[in-house]
Amino acid sequence: MQTTVTQTAQGAVPVGPEPLTFEQVVAVSRDGAEVRLTDEALKCMAGSREHVDELATRPTPAYGISTGFGALATRHIHEDQRARLQVSLVRSHAAGNGPEVECEVVRALMLLRLRTLATGRTGIRPVTARTLAALLNAGITPVVHEYGSLGCSGDLAPLAHVALALLGEGEVRDAGGTLTPAAEAMERAGIRPVTLAAKEGLALINGTDGMLGMLVLAMTDLHRLLTMADIAAAMSVEALLGTDRVFAAELQALRPHPGQAASAANLRAMLADSPIMASHRGPDCPRVQDAYSLRCSPQVNGAARDTLTHAELVASREIDSAIDNPVVLPDGRVESNGNFHGAPIAYVLDFLAIPVADVASMSERRTDRMLDVARSHGLPAFLADDPGVDSGHMIAQYTQAAIVSELKRLAVPASVDSIPSSAMQEDHVSMGWSAARKLRRAVDGLTRVVAIEALTAARALDMRSPLRPGPATGAVVAALRTRVPGPGPDRFLAPEIEAAVELVRAGSLITAAESVTGPLT
Repeated sequence: MQTTVTQTAQGAVPVGPEPLTFEQVVAVSRDGAEVRLTDEALKCMAGSREHVDELATRPTPAYGISTGFGALATRHIHEDQRARLQVSLVRSHAAGNGPEVECEVVRALMLLRLRTLATGRTGIRPVTARTLAALLNAGITPVVHEYGSLGCSGDLAPLAHVALALLGEGEVRDAGGTLTPAAEAMERAGIRPVTLAAKEGLALINGTDGMLGMLVLAMTDLHRLLTMADIAAAMSVEALLGTDRVFAAELQALRPHPGQAASAANLRAMLADSPIMASHRGPDCPRVQDAYSLRCSPQVNGAARDTLTHAELVASREIDSAIDNPVVLPDGRVESNGNFHGAPIAYVLDFLAIPVADVASMSERRTDRMLDVARSHGLPAFLADDPGVDSGHMIAQYTQAAIVSELKRLAVPASVDSIPSSAMQEDHVSMGWSAARKLRRAVDGLTRVVAIEALTAARALDMRSPLRPGPATGAVVAALRTRVPGPGPDRFLAPEIEAAVELVRAGSLITAAESVTGPLT
């Protein structure tokens, strides 16, 4: 009898033929929520398994059941070697190399593969799916490596490392994060390793789940970061004595992109009732046109939002898919197909890296303006306490510039760089996994760039004293000041930057702003 950890925990995410939500993926992968296979999932898997078992008895070869794989698919495998065939497939494909992939990515991969298994289109046995669910619920995370997936025939190597753990082989991280042999971790959790039957090895490794999981996590982070980018832009506009007239709703409506409208609305909310803005709002103010990095921030941040909306559409379709080759159709036919090709996900992963780089680039330009006496409208050079003796935020901008330069390189698409494999059977691949890995690095870079802008703008706003920032921007400054002191002589700057990064990553600065503005978009 298969032993698993509890499948009926309160609040467990139900996994069945129905698509998961993005929030459910994040809850399991990042927050450690448990999963529960639904009765419908178990019924669907049992039904399709009957078709696979019946095909396995026929003398006619069936791909993935009684044949080899890839370029070796022409070989018919005798019945007494098929159990070895599945194990050999998993062991040989678990060929990843390089640094470990983050646990949240592996958990997302595991969950999304489980959901495809639950559709009943892969021919997996319920006991095998239950074991995968048990690993998730026990917090056992197989070690998956950075390199190995070409994003076609799915994320083969990453998924194979997960499948290897189901066999009680390879290494895992236990719930406490300790590197442990899989068999040992499973024994402690009361989980019995699986003995694979026909078709199961292929069903476990032939999916786009790794790249899709990273896309969902990146989209979640970008929602927060694009709101934070608007907050930082508002702080910079205020600190640089810019005009907020360009953000008026009637001007934005002349170009009805929804992301632009949302971004401009955030800027208006952040700058409302600002004494600094009011101080130069009169008819004598010559500032009718600010630099593009101030004036056009809704257009750039908004375009990034609209790109994110497109990515969400693609991701939602993929989560509603059953990716395997071959698949078991409802009428019992087992058919080969090309749905494992990662192109749809790879394209949007690459697409998102472009606005990430551009939003960061505009953020860095605003930071640079606050440090330059020729463009900062009365602020001290580099926001230094004693310019010449102190350097202020001079090198913080260098750090931003270095990250932005890296982000531009990460915006080069991976999906155009196909390399043929498997003796030219797999002669065009998506490189979607690579696109996902670089997007994760890009999202981290954007987090750091926006944090430095917010940190610099807060210092500039303090230096506008006795004028005070608006209630919303002032709340963000106050939140930063819980971790970072205000202006003064030069201090060790790296820890202050990292503190700002942590506040941005946690969403704390958005929470501070929304305590005044209400929900921002």
